[in-house]
Amino acid sequence: MIAFPPRMSRPAPRLFLIRHGETEWSQIGLTPCKLLRADYLQACLRPVSKTGRSDILLTSHGEEQVKEQATVLVGEGRPIDPRNICMAFVSPRTRAHRTFHLLFEHLPKFPDHLITEEVREWDYGDYEGLVRQEILSRKPGWDIWRDGCVGGESAEEMQDRVDGVVAKIREYHRKWLEDGKGSQDVLIVAHGHFNRALIARWNNFPLTTGIAGNHFNVEPGGVAILSYNHRSLDEPALDALNLYAHAK
Repeated sequence: MIAFPPRMSRPAPRLFLIRHGETEWSQIGLTPCKLLRADYLQACLRPVSKTGRSDILLTSHGEEQVKEQATVLVGEGRPIDPRNICMAFVSPRTRAHRTFHLLFEHLPKFPDHLITEEVREWDYGDYEGLVRQEILSRKPGWDIWRDGCVGGESAEEMQDRVDGVVAKIREYHRKWLEDGKGSQDVLIVAHGHFNRALIARWNNFPLTTGIAGNHFNVEPGGVAILSYNHRSLDEPALDALNLYAHAK
């Protein structure tokens, strides 16, 4: 019989990456930096700051979807088993924080978690609330993945922020895989552009080429699973995308 090293007997470490549930914006296919008009913002949202960190709520339908999703997705013996989560990172924006609570509120306790600006949405700066055509009129040929946002985060700054999060996750995974410390899974509840950026950087694709981020779509409430080939932290991989997302 072949004697495997202890690390080979441990389940492979994983990252569960979840986008918040449906909001008024996502319900009609809008995102903060591309399509929303100021009159719509005034009607639907709290006052919008210039920071690119607008705080909007889940719709009632979105809340019900997440609750329904939680009964299938989260719990002992289910795909996201709280016993296997060593840490969860949650964006402070209400839509993400509320999604996290709805996913776990049917259980006796929440997993260890950190509410942190590290996983907030891209800071859209001067482009907050503008339709895409309005941004293009200011900057012809604009692409967020290449050009970033004036007055907000550049693509380089977004890449650096995401890389910092990836490094922390890899350290949790290293401790589990190599030392048997903690448990196998990390969870993030965040946003559309942030999640797309993280998937790209997890797989070592640069954001600043203007190519990588456009190849990954993440739907409201959708779950991505990121892990590794051959149990090697040097071989990151995307295992699944948009699991449990509600079809449009």
